[in-house]
Amino acid sequence: MTVDNPVSRSAPYQLNNVASVPTTSSTQLETLTPSAVANLASFHAYLRSSKRILALVGAGLSASSGLPTFRGAGGLWRNHDAMELATPEAFSNDPSLVWQFYSARREAALRAIPNKAHYALAELARRVPEFLTLTQNVDGLSTRANHPPNQLLHLHGSLFSLKCTSFYCDFQEENNFTHPLTPELAVASETSVPYAHILQSGLPHCPKCRTGLLRPGVVWFGEALPWHVVKAADDFISAGKVDLILVIGTSGMVYPAAGYVDRVRMQGGKVAVFNIDVGDDESEDSFSEADSSGSYTNRTKWTFEGDAAELVPLALEPLIGPVNSNGERSTPS
Repeated sequence: MTVDNPVSRSAPYQLNNVASVPTTSSTQLETLTPSAVANLASFHAYLRSSKRILALVGAGLSASSGLPTFRGAGGLWRNHDAMELATPEAFSNDPSLVWQFYSARREAALRAIPNKAHYALAELARRVPEFLTLTQNVDGLSTRANHPPNQLLHLHGSLFSLKCTSFYCDFQEENNFTHPLTPELAVASETSVPYAHILQSGLPHCPKCRTGLLRPGVVWFGEALPWHVVKAADDFISAGKVDLILVIGTSGMVYPAAGYVDRVRMQGGKVAVFNIDVGDDESEDSFSEADSSGSYTNRTKWTFEGDAAELVPLALEPLIGPVNSNGERSTPS
């Protein structure tokens, strides 16, 4: 399997024989209930007044792209617990097994296609200078949607970042969408083929020191979040009041990510949650259809329950215009 235009790593990436963008029914205003329309009108009014915006995104952002969750079916990959493979100890004990697991994940991510929400956030970044996305996803879909890199922070790293494991080597590489990284890893995602151990000579090696093994640039269990990413997020929040935080495809209730929501609230900012399932703790302020004028004075939170790929573009439309399934946009009227 090959990647089209592998040399051009700043453009959207596609693999040969990849299915077209998943189709979903468009969310139109006329299909919404009166209370939902009032809720959206109130959010739109506040969005237009917001100068500094933060987005915290999770796995739900990529669900409509057809990307399997990290744990997969039953939390197993080839009868191995996926969580147990995502540790420094697992890599040290069996780099062949761990690299095959991550090679399969890289291929799955490359087969997925950015959806309308990825493109909507990328467009918002281009139109709002003080907008920042904190992604907990490692799938590279935001990058492939051409999200401006200086407004995108990867809290958990990326499947497409690589770094050398040698103590004496500082090699790191970002946005390496080559697949497979070695010929031996080509069979990693072929579940019909029995698992076979790969010698270290057949695993990715550092091009700088030429001796150290490369590892995926993701944050494994037991590892700290990247310091420079945490600092950049802290600096953004500390630089001035964040008017609005968009919590997309994640509960926003688990720390450390939940800490960003708390900090925005403490500054007096408001929260908008987009998720397929909204729990009781994430319910919005009481809001009646009588408030449909678009007033947001008494609101501190909005919730939008459903597919983020449909709801996020609709919610951001006043600033970015319509977004279709191919990421094409038109200038808002």
